[in-house]
Amino acid sequence: MMRKRSLVRRSAAAVAAGAAALVLAACGGEGDGSGSAGHGGHDATASPSASASASQGRHNAADVAFAKGMIPHHRQAVEMADLAPGRARSAEVKKLAAEIKEAQGPEIETLSGWLTAWGEEVPAEGAMDHSLHGMGGMMTDEEMSELENASGEAFDTAFLELMIKHHEGAVEMAKTEQADGAHGPATKMAGEIIASQSAEIEQMNKLLGKG
Repeated sequence: MMRKRSLVRRSAAAVAAGAAALVLAACGGEGDGSGSAGHGGHDATASPSASASASQGRHNAADVAFAKGMIPHHRQAVEMADLAPGRARSAEVKKLAAEIKEAQGPEIETLSGWLTAWGEEVPAEGAMDHSLHGMGGMMTDEEMSELENASGEAFDTAFLELMIKHHEGAVEMAKTEQADGAHGPATKMAGEIIASQSAEIEQMNKLLGKG
């Protein structure tokens, strides 16, 4: 028994010594340029974040489609909201537009971050996918031009009607994500979009006298 134990101890010591030698060799082999970064615990700091992103990063095609579709969708809503301060007559419409911009701007950044982390391409700024027009409540170029050229009460009515349609499309996209998505934070965002935009749809219908 004693001989077996001493053999086990010797083997463990040899393994530990070998591992230490490998670590030293790796640090020494990084060269002057990266040595300081290496000694700063590059691997130690990278591993937790990498494992964290891996645990949160379980995603599927539905998650990618949700992010790629929602980014241009949100951008268009922000573009519409940007028109309100100089064109809207109603204080309620101006306030609602500001709230839409405040909510959807950060979501665009979060969605873009997910796509980058997944190695997917983020939809280019200003490059509107024309195949999306008419889908998900997206406005056509003509509708956008009409909104840009409207002011006062006409703008308020057009903004509310178009934004209701826009929000309804976002809610449907979010429901699809909830049903088919695998990425926890994305399905959570989808739930928040459904709740907030459904409430805004109700509010906008009331402003139009339909509530």
